[in-house]
Amino acid sequence: MAVKVLNTKKPMKHISLCAILLTIVPASFAQKSGTFTGEIMDQQCAQMQSHDNMMKSEGAKDAKECTLSCVKNGGKFALFDPATKKVYVIEDEKKIRQYAGQRVQITGSYDDNSEVLHVKSVAPAH
Repeated sequence: MAVKVLNTKKPMKHISLCAILLTIVPASFAQKSGTFTGEIMDQQCAQMQSHDNMMKSEGAKDAKECTLSCVKNGGKFALFDPATKKVYVIEDEKKIRQYAGQRVQITGSYDDNSEVLHVKSVAPAH
């Protein structure tokens, strides 16, 4: 009785290629590029959808002062989109610090995996 030996090299290459594609393809869809509009806030106020509580506890007189105070105390900058109620944590505070408390349009990309908005440019929204 003869035993036929199967060549397993080709199926392994196929499996490896599939594994690579499965890791690369979802990563490319995790980034959403475009324009994001909302108010520059600190993450905590953005999640509460208001500066009211923090302004009282921080003694801040306006949204800008509240945002900068919360970030100084360890918070992160975020963009709050009131239309969708979405909070986007922002990765580069240097680009948006001057817009604290203001309504802006950010051009960039949002990474679903890290939940971070990568900023290319910022402009005041009208």
